[in-house]
Amino acid sequence: MYEPFFGLAESPFNVTPDPRFVFLSKHHQAALVAMRYGVERRSGFIQITGEIGAGKTTLSRMFLQQLGENVHSSLVFNPKLSELELLQTIVEDFGLKPKAKKRKDYFDALNYFLLEESAKGFNSIVVIDEAQLLSIKALEQIRLLSNLETTTQKLLQIILIGQPEFQDVLKHKSLKQLRQRITVRCHLPELSFEEVGQYITHRLNVAGAQENFFTPEATQRIYELSSGIPRMVNVLADRAMLAAYAKNTRVIDPFVVECAEADLQGVAV
Repeated sequence: MYEPFFGLAESPFNVTPDPRFVFLSKHHQAALVAMRYGVERRSGFIQITGEIGAGKTTLSRMFLQQLGENVHSSLVFNPKLSELELLQTIVEDFGLKPKAKKRKDYFDALNYFLLEESAKGFNSIVVIDEAQLLSIKALEQIRLLSNLETTTQKLLQIILIGQPEFQDVLKHKSLKQLRQRITVRCHLPELSFEEVGQYITHRLNVAGAQENFFTPEATQRIYELSSGIPRMVNVLADRAMLAAYAKNTRVIDPFVVECAEADLQGVAV
């Protein structure tokens, strides 16, 4: 609605995980490097955690887009599955068709595929989003997948992405072996005030903006209201641009941000 008014080619603050709009803070860069390192070194398990809306899903999509043609991948975005359903999902993502729908058949098909691809110099990874929702049995199933290996390397790299409480889930006494196999860990904290400003500018530029419409004071207010969570920055910035459009102004100051916040809360200003 407001895009033509601001001279934008598209909406800059959609909350969908579009890799084009990824802003790499120093912590996001570190997480991306950690994932690359873990996959290239065939480390087995990689753990990425972050608050709700911290950009974990978007980062994982960006990572998958950057993988070379010699890497097969499976993305599990619905972890509320039984251990067998989880195994089925991964096997199907790799395009495999087991002889029968029994656990052993799925494991055998996956093992044969991984051995065959490894011999060609290919690597295979599984990315599981919202990992904090995995059941203990499903996590144990995932640990068993890490047993697929040769004498020199892991055949399957598994990236577990979840909210901070995932670390509490991993403390379960039955998951000791899984905890020990996680060799790469990274956490995505909230953005700093400086990073929020860079984040807004970056997304505006990707959307085709020729200038930053947010005053420093407006950015400060968005930082305070969002607590540095990217998803909340998106929501507030988007609504602020709509409020500015309604007021026929291309300058977004703290008052416009307050109007946006009030609108989101259903409160009249």
